[in-house]
Amino acid sequence: MYNTDTICAISTAVSSAGINIIRISGDLAVEAADKILVKKSGKHFLSEVDSHTINHGFIVDKNEGIIDEVMVSVMRSPKSYTTEDVVEINCHGGISVTKSILEEIINTGLVRLAEPGEFSKRAFLNGRIDLSSAEAIMNLISAKSKLAARNSIKQMEGGLKEKIDEIKDILLNDDARIEAYLDDPENLDLDGFDVQLNDDIRNMKEKLINLIDSYQDGKIIDEGINTVILGRPNAGKSSIMNILSKSERSIVTDIAGTTRDTIEETIRLGDIVLNIIDTAGIHETEDVIEKIGIKKAESKAKEADFCIVVIDSSVGIGEDDKKIFNLIKDKKSVVLLNKSDLNGNAHETLLEEIRKDTNSKVIFTSAKKGEGFDELKKYIEEEFLSGRLKNNDDIYITNERQLSNLKEALNYISNIEKSIEMGMSEDFYTIDIMGAYHSLSEITGEDISEDLINRIFEKFCMGK
Repeated sequence: MYNTDTICAISTAVSSAGINIIRISGDLAVEAADKILVKKSGKHFLSEVDSHTINHGFIVDKNEGIIDEVMVSVMRSPKSYTTEDVVEINCHGGISVTKSILEEIINTGLVRLAEPGEFSKRAFLNGRIDLSSAEAIMNLISAKSKLAARNSIKQMEGGLKEKIDEIKDILLNDDARIEAYLDDPENLDLDGFDVQLNDDIRNMKEKLINLIDSYQDGKIIDEGINTVILGRPNAGKSSIMNILSKSERSIVTDIAGTTRDTIEETIRLGDIVLNIIDTAGIHETEDVIEKIGIKKAESKAKEADFCIVVIDSSVGIGEDDKKIFNLIKDKKSVVLLNKSDLNGNAHETLLEEIRKDTNSKVIFTSAKKGEGFDELKKYIEEEFLSGRLKNNDDIYITNERQLSNLKEALNYISNIEKSIEMGMSEDFYTIDIMGAYHSLSEITGEDISEDLINRIFEKFCMGK
């Protein structure tokens, strides 16, 4: 599983930028970098520098001379990200320059190109980080919001491992007592152990259920809220989409039915990310293309975490609106009474009509005047963040692999509970105790197959 070759890769985005970084890791990292790096005098010097220093020099090609002026960081084993010798070359950010330096490193014959995630994989295999921390690194890189980044950092710092280890310690202590009794029943007894074991089971189940229940909130933090805008044609859905996205993302005209397919956009409202979809207007029609768009709108509404229903308050509530209310009856949703600046006298009547068909929050908006959107933002934050996500320091599970292992561990612990109720002997308990222990160990990577490790790290970006 562990390849001791020295590896290299570009660790920044390959684009025109101020600086790019090329990372080298392995026993020959310093030697390889030293072969292509010189002082202004032409002297090679990197092998002589101290660890954790940054050094000025020039990357040279035997035939073409100086390629770039660079700053080079040296971090010697074991105090580096991978625990190996690591060299990072900070070069100018041109694509051509960066690739030329990478080619020079590989041409030394001492280094090969790294696979995706191989630096992090080495950090894990060398005990620098646990597997949950490694996965959190990629979550941090792809974080869409401050909340997602904060949760990833807590996991990178070992927050999840700490919670898992607490449960594993309980399991090991219980297993050790049972095994000791089974080895020497004449001199040891299990008096009072049933009470202790039942207390431990309740404690462990509570911890596991809290982590499992955090998954739904974790998915919202990590991926955003899948949000669909619904309404009749010309109710103002596209205008609402454009205001929320702060762009002319959807076409807005006075002609009903302009939007015939879904339009998708990711937008940020403070600490919340909305994966928002503007859909075709829902209404009775004989137009074949419109029917396809309407069916897709209904399908997206069923899949959504949150629905925004837009009603033209200047027209009132129609049968099509009532069909939409029925479509969202089991969903988190909000009703926007749009164009509220046009028909102020009829607001109370409209509210009464809406409340007959839905319990959704109602907000008066005017897309034309930009009114009501601060209230909408506040409502969404209250509905999904509720202070609990925004302010506490808990760990939120965002990873399906980890969720599966947690559920598996909970199932094993529930089996112990059943064994106690059935009056089975203590040696049966140890099977499920160790089953739970191994399921939890997979989360942190202490008990995991080579194939699964490879699958996890191959999803990482190149250079990380």
